[in-house]
Amino acid sequence: MILEGRTLAKQIREPLADKAQTVCRQIGRPIMLAAIGSTEDYGAYVYLKKEIEAAQKIGLQTQIFEVNNQTSSIDFVTLVKHLSKDENVDAILIPRPLPDHLAATDYAAYLAPQKDVDGMSNVNMGNLFLCKTWNEVNELPGFVPCTAMAVIKLLEFHHIDLAGKEISVIGRSSTVGRPLAHLLTCKNATVKICHRHTDLPRAVKDADIVCSAAGTAGLLKADWLKPGTTVIDISTNWQNNQLIGDADPKSLEKRGINYSPVPGGVGPVTLAVLLKNMVSSKERLL
Repeated sequence: MILEGRTLAKQIREPLADKAQTVCRQIGRPIMLAAIGSTEDYGAYVYLKKEIEAAQKIGLQTQIFEVNNQTSSIDFVTLVKHLSKDENVDAILIPRPLPDHLAATDYAAYLAPQKDVDGMSNVNMGNLFLCKTWNEVNELPGFVPCTAMAVIKLLEFHHIDLAGKEISVIGRSSTVGRPLAHLLTCKNATVKICHRHTDLPRAVKDADIVCSAAGTAGLLKADWLKPGTTVIDISTNWQNNQLIGDADPKSLEKRGINYSPVPGGVGPVTLAVLLKNMVSSKERLL
C-alpha cells in the first residue's frame, strides 16, 4: 500500500479560503503572516517561498524578513520579540535550519505561542511534552510541530491503528523526531527513538512502523524490515536532480512494505496543516 498524502492535504486545505475570508471580515483586515527566512539555506528558502505562495492563495497577507550569517543575534531576537508583540501580526513562521549563531539564541522563549504556527516556541513545545493522552493533545491552546502532526494525520487517514504498535522513529530533532515520538506515545504506541549512535538494523527489525526523518538518502534498507512493515518517509533529499526520501521505494515494494512516497506523502499534508494553523492562529482568538 502506498500512503499518498495529496488527497488528505486537499481535504484539509479545501475549507481554508472560506474560513480565512470569514476571519478577515470579522477583524476588518487580512490575516497577517510574518516569516523569518534564512537565505543561507537555498532549499529551505525556496520551500518557504512556496509556503508563502500557498498562504497568499487562501487570502493571507504575508511578509518575509530575511536573515543570514551577517544578521546579529541581538537583531534576530529583537525581530522575534517585535513580531510577537505586533498586534497586526497574527502568525509567525521561522523555518529551520537557521544560521548556527541564530539557532543558538533563546529566540523560542520570546516567540508568542498563539502566533507560533509550527509549534516551536518554548511554551508550545513544553505544553506538548506535558501531554499523556491524545485528548490532551487535542485540547492544547497552542500548536504542535506541523510535520509531526502531519505524520499522525496521514497514518489515521490510511486507517493504520497505532495503539500497541512497535514504532521506530529515526531522528531526534526538535523539529520532527522528538515531537513525533511523543505524539505516537499519546496514541498509545511503544516508541523507540533512533539516532546516529543506534544500531539501526537491530532497532527496526521488529518494528510495525518506521518513521524516518534522518535526511540521508538510502539510509533505511528494505531488507532490515519485516514484510508488512509500514514506512513513513519524512525526509526530502535532493539527489541526481530528484527529490527522494531515506528509503528506496522499489526495494520496499519488492519486500511487501507499505510506504509513504517522496514527494507526495508527508510533504503535502505538512503544508496543509501549516496553512490550517495560520488561519486558526487568529480564528481561535475571536
